[in-house]
Amino acid sequence: MTAPYEISDALNLGLALLLGIFFGLSLERSGLGDPHRLTGVFYFRDFTVPKVMFTAIVVASTGIYLLADLHLLDLSRVWIIPTFFWPQLVGGLIFGVGFVVSGYCPGTSVAGLASGRLDAMVAMAGVSAGSLLFAVLYPVLEGFYLSSDRGVVTVPGLLGVNHWVVIVALMVIAGGMFSFLERMERRG
Repeated sequence: MTAPYEISDALNLGLALLLGIFFGLSLERSGLGDPHRLTGVFYFRDFTVPKVMFTAIVVASTGIYLLADLHLLDLSRVWIIPTFFWPQLVGGLIFGVGFVVSGYCPGTSVAGLASGRLDAMVAMAGVSAGSLLFAVLYPVLEGFYLSSDRGVVTVPGLLGVNHWVVIVALMVIAGGMFSFLERMERRG
């Protein structure tokens, strides 16, 4: 079982497939399968991606903590990726360069390919080649990969505050960012 609820592996896989298809359709219908829209933020032309990402973070964090506070979700069964500061920073930089160069992230490349974009296939090949290269080089990189282990770090835990303080602050920051980005887009 991989989910925090007691459901069968078959149902987990079925739900993952159904939600993945819905997510891909949503990406494509919202224009996030278009590499020009995706990279627009790097050229200060289109701020759809940060708005979508901040909305997803606010909605997901609010939903997860609300369900946990209502005892409908056991947070101890939700896996949080441990923090390895330097390796994750380097990985983020590599991801960012790949994103700017290709115009896709792994998820949007699948959505782009499903809508017939051949450049998305090239991006998917790059993701696959990079993953294979990492697997081959892992014995050499393992020391760095496991360095700077901080364990599971959350913002509320790091700051020593209740999760709702962080979520409200995140909502305020997101609101301010949305307002600022809307003004930037109108200046165009």
